[in-house]
Formats: sequence, structure tokens, C-alpha cells
Amino acid sequence: MDSYFICAFCLEKNTIFVDPSAGESQRYVEDCQVCCRPNRLSIYWDELESAYIAEGEAES
Repeated sequence: MDSYFICAFCLEKNTIFVDPSAGESQRYVEDCQVCCRPNRLSIYWDELESAYIAEGEAES
């Protein structure tokens, strides 16, 4: 399923693919497609939206 996150560094929108078989709550690091800096993603399933919501924060 497609989702997106906003890069914590350059604030650009990044489209990602979320693998539903990994569960309704996921955490991993993904590099920004624009500035290449690492973002720690927290991804969860939102029943009301029927979609995965991804939130990015700076990975130090």
C-alpha cells in the first residue's frame, strides 16, 4: 500500500510502499528521496482513513 512521510530535514513529501504483511504498526529508517538524509518512520494503520499513516523524525 502506498503512503507518504514528510522529511524531518528538508520537509519534502516522500512516497513509500508499506507492506501490510509486516503488521499494523511498523518502525524503520528510510532515506529521504530528495536530500538523502535518514528519517525514523513510525507507521500505523488508521481504521477511520483505511490507510497507513507514516510519521518521520530525524535519525541521528
